[in-house]
Amino acid sequence: MAASEQLASDGAQAILGPNPIVGLRARDVLREAAKATGLALRQPRRTGRVAGQLLQDWLAVARDQSQLQPSAQDRRFADAAWQQKPGYRRTLQAYLAWVEASHAWAQQQNELSEFGRARLQYVIDLINDAMAPSNLPINPLAIRRFQETGGESARAGLRNFLRDVVDNNGLPAQVDKSKFRLGENLALSQGAVVHRSDVMELIQYVPTTPTVHRVPLLIVPPQINKFYLFDLSPQKSLIKGLVDQGFTVFAMSWRNPTRKHADWGLAEYCAAIEMAVSAICNISQQSKVNVLGACAGGITLAAFVAARRAVGDERIQSLTLAVNVLDTTALGDTALGMFASPRIMQAARRRSQRKGVLDGKELASSFAWMRPNDLIWNYWVNNVLLGHAPPAFDILYWNCDTTRLPAKLHGEFIDLYSNAGLTRAGSVRVQGVPVDLGNISCDNYLVAGVTDHITPWKACYRSTQLLGGDSTFVLSNSGHIQSILNPPPGGKKSAYYTGTADGQDADEWFADAQHHAGSWWPHWHAWLAKRSGRKQKALTELGNGNYPAQDPAPGRYAFE
Repeated sequence: MAASEQLASDGAQAILGPNPIVGLRARDVLREAAKATGLALRQPRRTGRVAGQLLQDWLAVARDQSQLQPSAQDRRFADAAWQQKPGYRRTLQAYLAWVEASHAWAQQQNELSEFGRARLQYVIDLINDAMAPSNLPINPLAIRRFQETGGESARAGLRNFLRDVVDNNGLPAQVDKSKFRLGENLALSQGAVVHRSDVMELIQYVPTTPTVHRVPLLIVPPQINKFYLFDLSPQKSLIKGLVDQGFTVFAMSWRNPTRKHADWGLAEYCAAIEMAVSAICNISQQSKVNVLGACAGGITLAAFVAARRAVGDERIQSLTLAVNVLDTTALGDTALGMFASPRIMQAARRRSQRKGVLDGKELASSFAWMRPNDLIWNYWVNNVLLGHAPPAFDILYWNCDTTRLPAKLHGEFIDLYSNAGLTRAGSVRVQGVPVDLGNISCDNYLVAGVTDHITPWKACYRSTQLLGGDSTFVLSNSGHIQSILNPPPGGKKSAYYTGTADGQDADEWFADAQHHAGSWWPHWHAWLAKRSGRKQKALTELGNGNYPAQDPAPGRYAFE
């Protein structure tokens, strides 16, 4: 795999996607670093013992007697010079000795809770990753590139750095945005907007088969980032995959709110979903709709379905949730959970209230620090030290195409996170209607990712115990976004696990789950087909007299 392809692949696997709660703040990380420094000074004996061992390790390095080696999976030091040239080898081993010493010191902090040690270790890892010699101009790849280009790589790197200071809050760009245009090489599935409100556009897609299933499908995207995650390139478009299998597909595209929309909350977004469902039933002349929601869109969708069931509305035939956590008590051991204390969440709430919106760019920057080697330092080396342009990769472009979140909805998401409101019947209300997830009696299909760091799969599994109806849980072997974008036949490493979720323990489910090679899409398509009715002749026109076709897909709001 070429270096640029590997860089893009690493970034795509690591991106955390839209999470509407709170990201890491520099001041919180600095506060933890200051605590660590104070802790070290208050423990002279413990710190001295670790420092003494570190000094011995450094002496072994100086004598070229050290056996320290980086992990075989650590591509930062894959260049042969780190092993073959004495100067590079000693530099690397001195760094590895420091990393080992800092880990040993952190693990000795028995006075801290397990959670406190994990938080301390996380901050230490952030500092250690930043200190890696591969991030310095002495990187052998950078020196070789400088020599090969006659110094042009350094000039290009400086230009890239200055551009990132101006355009990207000083973080290295992850993608070459100039290579992508919506409607030209992204979001190419044919369709049209058939309804538009202040909050959303409803897009209907052109069928590609002569017959289609009677019951249509509605896709509800997250409120941060654009809906075309589900319609990137034709090769990885979930929407194209559905229409090619004979499904009638509609998707919502949320409007990018501004300060004047600060009062949009869960009620307004659920009302928009209700409007979309009504329009779809009218257009398709069907009384049932299947629905799919992802991440924050799944939280909104689950609340909507439960509220409608409470008033006797049973138009939802089946519910699919992708990389979605409804029981937020399970997020405490993630990096997000570690830095989502009540004080930090209240500060985040006040910031969005002050501005009227939560800017997705702020979250994107802070989330990058949760996976710094993959989302920051890889690009620092590529863009600045080597002077290359960032890769042109559609998933990374989408990830950087962030939107804003209204202050009211942000505050409600914070409340849902902090008090796990969706786990307690009636704790959350939508337009005065109590939400009880147990009332969602339709069949549900839940997808999670093995390496997902935002919505860990075991936390996703807990939804099977909250929702009524029969639950099918599917575990993909990918991360947060790649779990969704997993078209057949799948790569060499593509695989997933399936099983009926009839027990409370996720590990027990996994022990009994069936392993399958390839993409989970065909499994879902088969599950969805059983809940989509008989096939009928595909309609030749989009919309109808009540909901006429307007702008072609991807609509207007995707460009805001």
